[in-house]
Amino acid sequence: MSFYDRVLRLSSCALTVTGLAMATSAFGQDPAATPAPPAVQPAAAAHVRPPRIVRPGVATPGVSRSLVDVQTEAVFPVEGSPDWSVPTKDSVWVASARANHVVQLIPATNKVGLIADVQRPCSGLADGFGAIWVPSCGAHTLLRIDPATGKSIAEIPADASNSEGGITVGAGSVWMVTKPSSLIRIDPKTNAVAATVQLPSGSDNPAFGDGFVWVSSFEHDQLIKVDPASNTIVATIAIGPKPRFLTVGAGSVWTLNQGDGTISRVDMKSGKVVATIACGIPGSGGEITFGAGSVWATMFDFPLTQVDAATNKVVKQWAGQGGDGMRFGFGSIWLSNLRQGNVWRLSPDQK
Repeated sequence: MSFYDRVLRLSSCALTVTGLAMATSAFGQDPAATPAPPAVQPAAAAHVRPPRIVRPGVATPGVSRSLVDVQTEAVFPVEGSPDWSVPTKDSVWVASARANHVVQLIPATNKVGLIADVQRPCSGLADGFGAIWVPSCGAHTLLRIDPATGKSIAEIPADASNSEGGITVGAGSVWMVTKPSSLIRIDPKTNAVAATVQLPSGSDNPAFGDGFVWVSSFEHDQLIKVDPASNTIVATIAIGPKPRFLTVGAGSVWTLNQGDGTISRVDMKSGKVVATIACGIPGSGGEITFGAGSVWATMFDFPLTQVDAATNKVVKQWAGQGGDGMRFGFGSIWLSNLRQGNVWRLSPDQK
């Protein structure tokens, strides 16, 4: 799909969202026209113009009233297609499928560290039990990587159900969805599958919270609750259309719904949908994370949308080039810019 076709599609989708105001477009130059920098550089020297803040809840590119540029704390070059990331105790690791590796970013120095070779890393990253867990869509396995060396110390047969699937840790286990749609439970003591839970088709993304595994079902517009005590599904909750990515925070599970660009908030105690938040960011790809009292969502051309967890309202949104993968850690937002070959470290205190 061409750039202009995509802008028209986003504009069309935005008209269905109530209460929308006019947005700001700040599309910068083509990142492919300028090679990635050889080292970390400050935001002022970044080769792609940063996005600009727009009025909350808007997805209408094309209006030229700019407000405030987003401020980056650091820009990390990551070869290939940086996407999935996970914070650990001292680093942030980022997967790049086109370059067949996972890269360590060091927050203390804002420098790139180790590089671990992985054949087409996909379906997220997880940190737990002294290791980085990386699904490989190339080798159809799950790699356990030593974060001290970047070397693989175990390889478990596990074919990710979807390249946009996910992986999580909790209840003393690693959880991953494999083909066709099975949630496997891996014992980190043995590096072997200890249990398997059959899921509805198109259920690919797990997250752990409040003692349960929560899985979004893209095909059935549901959030699935799995009890690790019995390895069974104990609830299915109807949510927004085509939920893909999810995060946990403020006592809730939050899903980014690719069908209409909304975010569904589900209370983990009651299992009830307590809010459906119009963000105007439908489409494929994207990501969602929780930190600093807010939910942060990303989508191509709208790289950052901030939702206040206290009010369930969009308070800021940025339009422009960037976005696709995101995590919160070390007091910062880590935004992977797949098309630009870099990762932005952003302060949550954007003015």
